[in-house]
Amino acid sequence: MKFTKHTKSDAMIFHQLFESDSSTFTYLIADPDSREALLIDPVRETVERDLQLLKDLELKLTATLETHVHADHLTGAQKLKSQTQCKIAYPAMVQSSCIDIGIKEGETFKLGHIELNPLFTPGHTDHHHAYLIDTPVQKFLFTGDALLIESCGRTDFQSGDAETLYNSIHNKIFSLPDETLVYPGHDYESRFITTVAQEKARNPRLGGGRSKEEFVEIMNNLDLPYPRKIDFAVPGNEKCGQCPDNIPEGLKGSCALHDQG
Repeated sequence: MKFTKHTKSDAMIFHQLFESDSSTFTYLIADPDSREALLIDPVRETVERDLQLLKDLELKLTATLETHVHADHLTGAQKLKSQTQCKIAYPAMVQSSCIDIGIKEGETFKLGHIELNPLFTPGHTDHHHAYLIDTPVQKFLFTGDALLIESCGRTDFQSGDAETLYNSIHNKIFSLPDETLVYPGHDYESRFITTVAQEKARNPRLGGGRSKEEFVEIMNNLDLPYPRKIDFAVPGNEKCGQCPDNIPEGLKGSCALHDQG
């Protein structure tokens, strides 16, 4: 399944893209004047799709931007850089030699006239960031795995902490205007977008005024299966999407084809 949303206005060019195996959303954002583009949370398996879209729209990829080190897929960052010479941006806390730009809250990331404001939102991981774009028409928030549609990211592995995530969502996301559009890093039920107001009201883990204690109790009793790609995805993504040696045969994806370019 692939879903593409396109919005072109005075503010920006925007596409929402989907990778079905890990149910990951990648977001293409571009300045219509400079034709500079970035990809938020690209996936290695869909690099060719993304490159073709950039070509069709006559855009230049200047950067890839991660919300965090993913555990469920390999990022396409390294592969995209090898083909476009774009920069790789990660939260600065990750501290890897493959990273060109370290992202921090309070330091605006600029793409032409578009400004992305990083919000430090730990809890799913200890380095997780969301990205806010405030256009004249609408606020766009890319929440990665911190806040999902009527759900949220796991907190039971990779430096996760339920109490920290609750604080991040309430202090950094639920404090935004109700009409803020929320674009998550994943969805598993064919949904694509939500709002701050909807999540405050309807999120079964966080909404309706749930207390921190209630949230921690819910998160501590989810009893979810061990992530099937975590053992190779995390070390691979700490190297910006490099294919590690320990990928099981059935999960190699694009790594089975080549690890160059």
